[in-house]
Amino acid sequence: MTVSVFIGISVDGFMARPNGDLDFLPEGGGEPHGYDEFIASVDALVIGRKTFETVLAFAKWPYGDKRVVVLSSRPLDFSAVRGGVVEQMAGPPAEIVSKLAASGAHHLYVDGGITIQGFLRAGLVQRLIITRVPVLIGDGIPLFGALPRDVRLHHVATKHYPSGLVQSEYRIAA
Repeated sequence: MTVSVFIGISVDGFMARPNGDLDFLPEGGGEPHGYDEFIASVDALVIGRKTFETVLAFAKWPYGDKRVVVLSSRPLDFSAVRGGVVEQMAGPPAEIVSKLAASGAHHLYVDGGITIQGFLRAGLVQRLIITRVPVLIGDGIPLFGALPRDVRLHHVATKHYPSGLVQSEYRIAA
């Protein structure tokens, strides 16, 4: 099972404003920067409740017909999801990965701050694709939180785009 992160952040390392707002990200993702190809390679997405609530407010369900697993220990209302395949799970990251692997998933996309941090702490992420947006927002929700140990990364590639986006891909070093 491959677990990947594909996320946009401000240059100062925030994935959202303190209130969760994403208004500093380019509208519609900006210019093509590999997201469509990436999402085509994924079997399922694992997101947290806050990320789920954020994407529900989007004009269009952003994940198409991809299987989306929302992590929450509280009951969730999926009635507002338009056209998506959504289910709820709870438990530690290793248990979630095990359940999804048993159901035939091979490539997971993990999104949302707490979810990404939890999967990183559990040592389950193999690939990070981080796109830095050319803006400083000064405060917000950081991509990375406390870790029990260093997570060594192997740089795979860095690309830059005319709009100023800079995307770096890393593999988690063994």
